[in-house]
Amino acid sequence: MVGLGAMPGYGIQSMLKEGHRHLSGLEEAVLKNIDACRELSAITRTSLGPNGMNKMVINHLDKLFVTNDAATIVNELEVQHPAAKILVLAGRAQQEEIGDGANLTISFAGELLEKAEELIRMGLHPSEIIIGYTKAISKTIEILEDLVEKGSENMDVRNKEEVVLRMRSAVASKQFGQEDTLCPLVADACMQVCPKNPANFNVDNVRVAKLVGGGLHNSTVVRGMVLKSDAVGSIKRVEKAKIAVFAGGVDTSATETKGTVLIHSAEQLENYAKTEEAKVEELIKAVADSGAKVIVSGAAVGDMALHFCERYKLMVLRISSKFELRRFCRTTGAVAILKLSQPNADELGYADSVSVEEIGGTRVTVVKNEEGGNSVATVVLRGSTDSILDDLERAVDDGVNTYKSMCRDSRIIPGAAATEIELAKRLKEFSLKETGLDQYAIAKFAESFEMVPRTLSENAGLSAMEIISSLYAEHAAGNTKVGIDLEEGVCKDVSTLKIWDLYVTKFFALKYSADAVCTVLRVDQIIMAKPAGGPRRDAQPGGGMDED
Repeated sequence: MVGLGAMPGYGIQSMLKEGHRHLSGLEEAVLKNIDACRELSAITRTSLGPNGMNKMVINHLDKLFVTNDAATIVNELEVQHPAAKILVLAGRAQQEEIGDGANLTISFAGELLEKAEELIRMGLHPSEIIIGYTKAISKTIEILEDLVEKGSENMDVRNKEEVVLRMRSAVASKQFGQEDTLCPLVADACMQVCPKNPANFNVDNVRVAKLVGGGLHNSTVVRGMVLKSDAVGSIKRVEKAKIAVFAGGVDTSATETKGTVLIHSAEQLENYAKTEEAKVEELIKAVADSGAKVIVSGAAVGDMALHFCERYKLMVLRISSKFELRRFCRTTGAVAILKLSQPNADELGYADSVSVEEIGGTRVTVVKNEEGGNSVATVVLRGSTDSILDDLERAVDDGVNTYKSMCRDSRIIPGAAATEIELAKRLKEFSLKETGLDQYAIAKFAESFEMVPRTLSENAGLSAMEIISSLYAEHAAGNTKVGIDLEEGVCKDVSTLKIWDLYVTKFFALKYSADAVCTVLRVDQIIMAKPAGGPRRDAQPGGGMDED
């Protein structure tokens, strides 16, 4: 027994390295996990819906976010708890798949877990809850199919009214009261860049340019690009221009190899400088002769090169970001050439006009392409502060993503919590027909849907109990489209209010949250190894300071 004296502890302690943490059993693991997820969903829940509150998040780089967009909030929070991370991943999956509804995903999952905790305290085993939840979600998806508005499956994605109808609720949940200004802008931009086959719509083709100053009503849509930089040189406006794009920069390049030049006399020195000039002039002249009127450079523009560009009346633009350069090539149909040389005719791009304009004290270069290649459209947003502009940009992103979703599947279902109450009502009826313990789980799943109307009405400052009971009463009478009118604080038919949600958004949000919940509930032990020594990956240099 001598050797065992050094062994620490007994049981699992003796098996793992010291410094590990091990939580097991219902109390420690399952309920702790549920608790963490509940905290996360409590954060996002108050931001749900049009009256959602804003959150002020300051991330580890000291950047300030003022937003009610759940995806941004949870991404910037850097959640550490493993179970809450699962919800964050579900929300992120929803954001990447659909681009809207991340808040519903996280808040609904939190609500389901809270109900699961009640069931566990009543004495149900987690696996029975999982079985019940799985049955409930498949039933929910069946019911969702029923609630789809008739005739909404075939829509013309180029019909502005239909597009705005489906986009309104997504934009309103971010910017309530401004959806009537924003939606037409977003719809216009999307319809301009929509390809022949709408299913191939690319979100990246709708750009957002944020310019401080003015108000939202000054915002416009530009066919083409808006670059936030001035033109280099004195030529500020060119019409119907051919464009040459040089990725490497417009300058005299040093030779690849080291070379030493021996100069004997003063004439040689003069000639040496002249040949350099002549060479640059020759290159610029070659570009001008090819018919190009605009040179776009991806890097610095040399002084001498600029001098000759002015002489040959070439407008010079500089785009430092290579992604922006690619988009520019897409807008104009140009091919980026690596080094300064004479471009072929097919490598030149074309734009109707390239002009430098001053918008609210900022000089921007507007590249317009009215006819043909409508490959990029830009929404120019105006607002008083950067935070407002960032939030407007998120609303536009949601609108664009919704457009992409409706190009693939345009079915719509009633919004404003009408769908949720109907789902709750039908699932309750379904749970009564079930025998076995999972009926309790199904009933709780049905109850969880009340979270949406409750949160919507609480965020709007209405009495949640009254609203939910009157919603149930209306739905029991067979009015399946009755939802909450948040402005007046009463229950109304949503088809008159024109509040519709996309079927795919709901479908994926509910599916992802049910999956995340089942994953969290399946965990019964958490074993964390001792964290590795050395500096943390996410620790900032000069860290080690206290949180406060």
